[in-house]
Amino acid sequence: MILIIDDDAAVRSSLTFLLKHAGYEPNAVKGPEEALDVVRSHSPQLILMDMNFSLTTSGEEGIQLLRQVKIFQPNVPVILMTAWGSITLAVEGMKQGAFDFITKPWNNLMLLNIIQTALELNEQKKEKYIAFNRTEANKKCFFDKIIGRNPALMDILNTVSRIAPTNASVLITGESGTGKELIAEAIHANSNRAKETFVKVNLGGLSQSLFESEMFGHKKGSFTDAHLDRTGRFEMANKGTIFLDEIGDLDLSCQVKLLRVLQDQTFEVLGDSIPRKTNVRVISATNRSLPQMVAEKTFREDLFYRINLITIHIPPLRKRIDDIPLLAQHFADQLTSANKLSKVKFTPRALNYLQTLPYPGNIRELKNLIERTLLVSGKNILEDIDFINQNKLNQSVTDKGLLDGLTLEELEKRSIEKALEKYSGNISRVASTLGVSRAALYRRMEKYGIKNEGSNQ
Repeated sequence: MILIIDDDAAVRSSLTFLLKHAGYEPNAVKGPEEALDVVRSHSPQLILMDMNFSLTTSGEEGIQLLRQVKIFQPNVPVILMTAWGSITLAVEGMKQGAFDFITKPWNNLMLLNIIQTALELNEQKKEKYIAFNRTEANKKCFFDKIIGRNPALMDILNTVSRIAPTNASVLITGESGTGKELIAEAIHANSNRAKETFVKVNLGGLSQSLFESEMFGHKKGSFTDAHLDRTGRFEMANKGTIFLDEIGDLDLSCQVKLLRVLQDQTFEVLGDSIPRKTNVRVISATNRSLPQMVAEKTFREDLFYRINLITIHIPPLRKRIDDIPLLAQHFADQLTSANKLSKVKFTPRALNYLQTLPYPGNIRELKNLIERTLLVSGKNILEDIDFINQNKLNQSVTDKGLLDGLTLEELEKRSIEKALEKYSGNISRVASTLGVSRAALYRRMEKYGIKNEGSNQ
């Protein structure tokens, strides 16, 4: 049974019809007194509750009723109903234990999605937690792009397996380079939307002036340089998943516009006043502390509660060092396969050394180190000295700010040039430092057009 609490007879009638048509059993009451009578004697599956029951619009009655309902039915999800201008009140309700909120007039499809998600997640809470191992994870879901067996990673994959089939909005947090995008892709790949589009948007690289055009699209001639119609990201993602990366970098004015489309899943294309509907699952990611930003008033609290129905935190690589050997071999295999090179292996000392590094850049940094060392050394068995030399050289280059924006080939070229400069063109010393033979070094110098102006010993 779904309990509807609203003093407006038209709202009660409309919701009753909608829920019956969707296969639910609704029970509609007009106010707090009747609602408390129900929750004292019955346990609803879910409660839909208005925030105001008199001529006042403060919402205090709704907050008070929510607290009372939670005393009698602490495990029943409550969805609040409020006007757009009272979203702050709904956010307060979520702090008091509400599951989610919708604004009036509501979007029927979105409301039904929220109800379904609330019921599914509530059922999952009742299930006994069973720890995942990697073999079970691979049998149950598609996790082919995610490498590792660390217990913390297994907990994440367990969570992904449970929430992926729902429509719950997900916020993925963690430091840069930890693999947040891969987790977002895994959620989509294991969802009911897997056959639909997965649209990625880097909000950190999106200027305020281009936000509406990029996200919602525009019509030809709607502004200067709008020579053609453009389809926005939300329209591209219809029926699929939209991944909002670096959401913590979004400008406040853009946060308001994003909140509106997330709230009722409708938007307007620039130059076209007809609202369009979209049905998307929203996954967001950030390396910033959104609660701290909310406290500092740099991130909207209502948007924060809209995007983080489920939060997944990815630990830094230094907290899962047991996965480093697996990741190192994976990245080496990827590179050798792509470049048709012989398979590369690591000595135990090399793997031990890799596990001692701090990795401020996390998995991305490890990947770059493996690829750079493999390409520069030209060896089939990598030893700890290969990585030690490459790290020394890398630090020397980094200290001079020369690494930003370099490709692997550019990086290899710079590494050779730096070593030639450091050892005054002594080929033997350069080859030894880089961990390659003299012949291999000459081949690379010829490839990159590097001339040795110094000694050629």
